Amino acid sequence: MQIIIQNGIVDLSGEPVLKKVNIEINTESKIGIVGRNGCGKTTLLRLIAGELQISKDSPEANSNFMVSGKPVIGTLSQMTFKDNSVSLVNEIRSAYQHIIDMKMRLDELQLLMSKEENPDAINEYTTLLDIFTNEGGFYFEKEYEAAIKRFGFSEEEKFKPISDFSGGQRTKIAFLKLLLSKPDLLLLDEPTNHLDVDAVAWLEEYLSGYKKAVVIVSHDRMFLDKTVKTIYEIECGKTYKYNGNYSEFVVQKQSLREQQAKEYEAQQKEIARLNELGERFRYKANKAAMAQSKLKQLERMDLIEPPETYDNRTFKAAFQPTVRSVNDVLSVRDLAIGYDRVLSKVSFDIKRGEHIGIIGGNGLGKSTLLKTLVGAVPCLSGDFIIGGSVKIGYFDQQMAQYSSTDTVLDDFRNEFPSYNDFQARSALGAFLFSGEDVFKTVDMLSGGERVRLALCKIFGKKPNFLILDEPTNHMDILSKEALEDLLVDYEGTLIFVSHDRYFIKKVAQQILSFENGETKFYRFGYEEYLENQALPSSEAQNAVKIAEKAPKKVFTTPLKEKSRRERALKKAEENVARLEKEMSAIEKALADENNQSDYIRLGELQNELVRVSAELESAMLSWEEAESLLQEI
Repeated sequence: MQIIIQNGIVDLSGEPVLKKVNIEINTESKIGIVGRNGCGKTTLLRLIAGELQISKDSPEANSNFMVSGKPVIGTLSQMTFKDNSVSLVNEIRSAYQHIIDMKMRLDELQLLMSKEENPDAINEYTTLLDIFTNEGGFYFEKEYEAAIKRFGFSEEEKFKPISDFSGGQRTKIAFLKLLLSKPDLLLLDEPTNHLDVDAVAWLEEYLSGYKKAVVIVSHDRMFLDKTVKTIYEIECGKTYKYNGNYSEFVVQKQSLREQQAKEYEAQQKEIARLNELGERFRYKANKAAMAQSKLKQLERMDLIEPPETYDNRTFKAAFQPTVRSVNDVLSVRDLAIGYDRVLSKVSFDIKRGEHIGIIGGNGLGKSTLLKTLVGAVPCLSGDFIIGGSVKIGYFDQQMAQYSSTDTVLDDFRNEFPSYNDFQARSALGAFLFSGEDVFKTVDMLSGGERVRLALCKIFGKKPNFLILDEPTNHMDILSKEALEDLLVDYEGTLIFVSHDRYFIKKVAQQILSFENGETKFYRFGYEEYLENQALPSSEAQNAVKIAEKAPKKVFTTPLKEKSRRERALKKAEENVARLEKEMSAIEKALADENNQSDYIRLGELQNELVRVSAELESAMLSWEEAESLLQEI
């Protein structure tokens, strides 16, 4: 099987969406397609699937779409349910109908051979058995059973009719059936959307071992790292090919652009030098031949194009809290969260400046916890305490998707009535709402634009405690990276829910994991969480208890123990640096002339100085102990 598109052009409603597509898909290709929102990624999938045709705007375009073989192409839009009364498990089994038919025929042949000697039956049985084995006939039942479980369906739900499932669940069932039907080419558009961590992990493993071709559009960078071997980036309607996964693509792209820029600049200097020589000597008889030689050299030169400039704009904000909270920002004790039943029980503390990421399966209460903390959902039992001077900024998807006929400018001014027109437009401009964009109505905005508008309003209030529920949904990769940078530099306190593991790894200092009604806290972040997940199940269940009793025995190898101690040292160093920074700020405030006559303020500062000094002394001891433990290895 092979699909080749050369100089592909696609027009939609008379407007060119793709201008120069060059892509090659072979039998076992694993391809990722990336680019900004609206660049044409989904359009390219529709072109490959045959839903759109190449446009030929001129004879010189030389556009071609070539297919060898008769590949079966699978897309989610093709998956329908013929009979909604069929159970989930039988609907999934129908993806293996050809294997089930072979199994029935093998049973018939086996029965026939047991009754009499039949050479034709033996030959057919032998041939069919080879095909049955090669296509996974002996393990297909285990495959779909594992898939159903990892996609979050219970044993009881397996036997429920399709009609009993919600729209979102039906989409997951159709997606699962598409995967297990094993077409020659799988076209997947944002396949990790709405899948929990277990389902994504299964999907990564399944696609990595998939023996046929896969083309994936995704903003999930870690998913692309684990599943694809080639990246095609779409910029300004053109495709650019990079060998490797997403991380390798980022390095290659930067390196190629830097190299091209250097070569372009060097050539421009050489052109200027040759032109200067030619002009200087062209009218001198004894130097005219040399001048002509230089000009000929210019004519023969293969010109290097400058690196193309693309729209790499993204939002930015000078965003730090205006009010400093107390050190103990949030204390949660035995908090039972849920609606009509308890989904999970949670206990944890957050100190000022900590960034905590929440992960776990769907339906375990991650978003419900955040709603409970902001008072949108009452707790079922237990309690939580929010510290003094805490100013919360809360974001969830519902807030970003509301309907309004107000313009973007008016909607923003409703939140900040004291802002003049210049201040409001400057704030919106930082989040890419500039020019005529501010006069669009909210209802006209895309999903990603609405998220940016919601974040602009939240960040504009400069809260010191951010509570964010899936903030990267609807964002392209550049926007995710911008938000990551903003939050990494954020000096306030942060707790967030996300399925984007790349985002979690970069932003979260600590992890709160929801696992089957229980929560586990990982003080050393996403790497510690991953190490815990890699342990055998019995070890994973007891890892936290073991750590409390005998920290040195949690890791079973010297390498893991060294890694743990290095993280502990790094955490201790960061804590010392943070406290030293606090000390410096307090001392500066004590020396400020504006505070010299304010005895109440001076008293508060002195008390803060005593507290921070004590914390710093304790932190220094912890740092020395961590350094000593690391040197023992």
